[in-house]
Amino acid sequence: MNFKSYRVATGVLVVAMMGACSDSLDVVPRDQVSDAIMWNSTANADLFLNNIYGAVGGPNVADSWENFSDNAINGVAGQYSSTVFGQGNYTPSNAPSLWGNYDFIRKANLFIEKVTASQLPADWKKSRLAEARFLRAYFYSQLWNYHGGVPLITVVLNKAEQKDEVFYPRSTFDETFQFLVTELDAVAGDLEAKPVTGRASAGAALTLKAWCELFAASPLNNGSNDLKKWERAAQAYRKVIDLKAYELFPDHRALFLEENNNNPEVIFDKPYYKNNGRTGVQGPSYVGTEYRGYGMSNPTQELVDDYVMANGLPISDPLSGYNAKQPYKGRELRFYNDIVYDGSEWLGTEMVMKQGVGSRSATDLSNLNEATNTGYYWKKMMDPKYAFVGNSQNSAHFILFRYAEVLLGYAEAQNEYVGPDQSVYDAVNLVRKRVELPPLKAGLDKVSMRKAILRERRVEFALEEKRWMDLVRWKLAEEKLNGPLHAVVIRQVNGQWEHSYVPAPGGLRAFHANRNYWLPIPQAAKDRNTKLVQNPNYE
Repeated sequence: MNFKSYRVATGVLVVAMMGACSDSLDVVPRDQVSDAIMWNSTANADLFLNNIYGAVGGPNVADSWENFSDNAINGVAGQYSSTVFGQGNYTPSNAPSLWGNYDFIRKANLFIEKVTASQLPADWKKSRLAEARFLRAYFYSQLWNYHGGVPLITVVLNKAEQKDEVFYPRSTFDETFQFLVTELDAVAGDLEAKPVTGRASAGAALTLKAWCELFAASPLNNGSNDLKKWERAAQAYRKVIDLKAYELFPDHRALFLEENNNNPEVIFDKPYYKNNGRTGVQGPSYVGTEYRGYGMSNPTQELVDDYVMANGLPISDPLSGYNAKQPYKGRELRFYNDIVYDGSEWLGTEMVMKQGVGSRSATDLSNLNEATNTGYYWKKMMDPKYAFVGNSQNSAHFILFRYAEVLLGYAEAQNEYVGPDQSVYDAVNLVRKRVELPPLKAGLDKVSMRKAILRERRVEFALEEKRWMDLVRWKLAEEKLNGPLHAVVIRQVNGQWEHSYVPAPGGLRAFHANRNYWLPIPQAAKDRNTKLVQNPNYE
């Protein structure tokens, strides 16, 4: 007889999907678990589901998705984000791809099939099946966000038995969207309100649904500006707010540190346990004369300029009090929480990015040494305890959804639907209040409020890998990612320190609006499945 088996590796069950050797010898190898064992125990089935949870991705700290936007560039020369992607030179053969998500979707489908047919306790089945469907929707949402409509597979396929029937064509953008929101609506009621850390909750399902609604309502996918789409997005975010399950964590700087994992702002995250190497990879390189990090993500001058003054006014406002000779004085709290700049302190040492004083942290204009390419480093998410090259002992989780995103998502959608009513002001001002900013000025029109919200999103979610998608869905990438990103250079001129702004080494960007709003379907996937139609202008 034939059977399926599951390989056990270091306590985590990984799908092996193997056939038996013969009809006369049904021997399960010692490092595998048969169907009969796997799906007759909640403990074993949980291990299988945990393996699917483990596939939820965190950041690639060596070349963060932030480096693919206008918020940051990689401080190390020759990285993909600058040399290939940043130049718009990627093709179906070498582009970033979320197509690997189908491996995880297949595991979710298998879990759903086997648990549905099992005799495991009904209450356990109900919640765990909802979790598996949430995870499947999460993986599909990533494919949809980056590639558009994709093949929707909800059953376990077997090429040996089904031959070419395993190859599905792409569903449309709208079909994929409807699948996502229908699934997430269906599972939200079966998920726990406050599950164990890292597991999907009702709030996570509703937040993912709201994000899907917002993405579908945005200009990239809503050319006619159908206000009903914005209304549905606002209603979806309002539903999360009305759960009253989340609140803003009071300390914006400490929000991302390991001691505050699972704080009341977190809706869904990627857990780490002594395997988060962000600080040693992305953090400041030279601190004084000590080499403490690789500096593989440097904030751009464009991002720095979007941090407003402490009085809430942008630096471009004549009434803001901004002083070009002292550009880091009097800025908002998030600037000091997020950015290491000339004159700031890191690890008890003053950071010096000035030219001509022998500092190893002087802005690197050659793209050849270890110093920052922009004149800035990240402080956000960096933990001084782990500021050593190669250190990966940090257990800080990576937050995928948090309550501030719900508030700003609601504000954006509601503003586009009806304009800046009081509920829009309330949502944005709650986020601003946490970082000691005054309320937004009364009487803003829809366009001015939109600009304020997008700036708020950029700063609030810096380094959280959300900027690229904001540029794409608002069709701003063709403006923001064509031309050089900038660095600060600080030199002494006639006895005075002057700040000038120059193209950053490795910061030249090109974006082709006729194709780059969507990533291509990988060539390898098309070679296997001839039913797949490539995204426009990649062939």
